[in-house]
Amino acid sequence: MIFPFFRRRAPPQLLHLLLRPHPLSTAANPPPIRITQTDAAGRGVFASRPIAAGERIHSATPVVSHPSLSLLHQVCYGCLRRKNENNGADSDSDKDYFCSDECREKSKAFCEVEKKADWSSFNEYCRINGLKYPLMVKRLACMVISKSLSSDCLDILQPAFLHQNILQKMKDEFDLLKQTFKKAKFADEQMTFLSKEWYVNMLARIRINAFRIELIGGSYEDIYTLIGDDVAVGNAVYLVPSFYNHDCDPNTHIVWIDNSDAKLKALRDIEEGEELRICYIDASMEKEARQKILLEGFGFQCNCSRCLSGE
Repeated sequence: MIFPFFRRRAPPQLLHLLLRPHPLSTAANPPPIRITQTDAAGRGVFASRPIAAGERIHSATPVVSHPSLSLLHQVCYGCLRRKNENNGADSDSDKDYFCSDECREKSKAFCEVEKKADWSSFNEYCRINGLKYPLMVKRLACMVISKSLSSDCLDILQPAFLHQNILQKMKDEFDLLKQTFKKAKFADEQMTFLSKEWYVNMLARIRINAFRIELIGGSYEDIYTLIGDDVAVGNAVYLVPSFYNHDCDPNTHIVWIDNSDAKLKALRDIEEGEELRICYIDASMEKEARQKILLEGFGFQCNCSRCLSGE
């Protein structure tokens, strides 16, 4: 997602991470994409070969994710998979639910950090104020402390423009976050990265690059029967999917089947060299509504062919 405001230079190691093959890919069968500069929208994702309609282009696992507070004990604390009511594991509502031993093990490091602190005040603050992204920064901080991630892991992503009133609210959020870690008696050397500047920089990137995770269930075909249902289970930030630019008539769609692993699927035949674009918003809205949301929420005026035609 491209936003025309302050951009920090990406560390070389992050560029290497972004461009390396997907874990599910092989040297003989890499994802059919390349990331390069566009003419007017910063970096974008392009087809490196013809892609057929309906083809799964690639998958992506989140850098950081967090379940919705309202579903905190109803979805997996790791992958956001909905809880199987027939599964009695972790039935205690006061415990974090994990769908499998694999998810529990993957989350073990940052969960051990989280459990050392009392997050009730921080979570309640987010709940009362309808905040979701500070929860992701909290988890990110725990991942950094546990050495699961580096503190600059999101620097490669485009940040949002932040108004002064938002910055003041961020200061209050940061103070509460820092106090929670201090009350848990974390050593100062473990929190050297945890400054107000770091918090603002991470939140600015999460605000504009986070995806709302809506699980569609058993298959791609289910997406058409679940439109309008309350299927959101949380939010997540990815690397490669964040470089997909917007179009109100996209050729690519991002879907989540049963957990936070994203699947990018071609909506129509795509030619080699064509830019792959997704729709950031509800494409069924009228032009004026789309333009307003994109300008206020993402900071750009859409000039896609659909908008230019007045549709």
